[in-house]
Amino acid sequence: MNIMAFPESTVNLPMPLLHLLPLADLALALAIGAGLGFFGGLFGIGGGIIAIPLFVLAFAMDQAMAQGTALVLMVPNLLIGWWRYSRKHPVGWRAALSIAVPATLTTWLLAHFATRLDAQLLGHLFCAFLGILALRLLWQGRGGRQPVTGAPLRAAALPLVGVAGGSSMGLLGIGGGLVATPLLSGWLGQRQTVAQSLALALVAPSSLVALSAYAGAQRVDWSLGLPMALGGTLTVAAGVALAHRLPERRMRAAFAWMLLATALWLALAPR
Repeated sequence: MNIMAFPESTVNLPMPLLHLLPLADLALALAIGAGLGFFGGLFGIGGGIIAIPLFVLAFAMDQAMAQGTALVLMVPNLLIGWWRYSRKHPVGWRAALSIAVPATLTTWLLAHFATRLDAQLLGHLFCAFLGILALRLLWQGRGGRQPVTGAPLRAAALPLVGVAGGSSMGLLGIGGGLVATPLLSGWLGQRQTVAQSLALALVAPSSLVALSAYAGAQRVDWSLGLPMALGGTLTVAAGVALAHRLPERRMRAAFAWMLLATALWLALAPR
């Protein structure tokens, strides 16, 4: 099936975007979701950062619709990841709430703002985020200075990290953990396990709030997002398992160049 024909059965439907897909389209959505889940697990970066450019370029969605639909894929994986990680690496409820509450409030405010923002401007912001992330990954791959970790946790700074991560989640639908983790490990000097546990405490509830805001603005294609989310949950573990067998430095560099190329493609593609 031609992937470019798929949007006509989903994206251009009257709101709300929820209906039963034909069997062939359902199989295609499950397969694409499985691929997104696998590559999200392989690269250790949320599937949404791959899904949004796919939705924009291949499915002709506008930026807000792409971000809202990608959140359908992300929410179950983030909630499961938060639950599993918090059992192995607990950080305490006070610290978790200190970062999660301001992140959730910021996400709610900016998600409502993002759904009203001009689609072209929102797309430019997303492209800029991808470009900055790609350059950061490439800099890390060149052996940038590693922060000293294990410092006492400064609880008063956690709400600021929550606001930073929540801003990305609300405005772009992605990136809360990508923003929060380096702030926690670099600026606050936390061990990587603590940084990742706190980042998940930020993005898991924030993703739910962001999804509710995009859904309330009818910027979610549920018919496409739900089967993709199901497909992703079936393959993310396989991607994580393969990631442990491959050279991390080369994988990160390849992913960074892919993000940079995607950002340029999104910026230059006609809308």
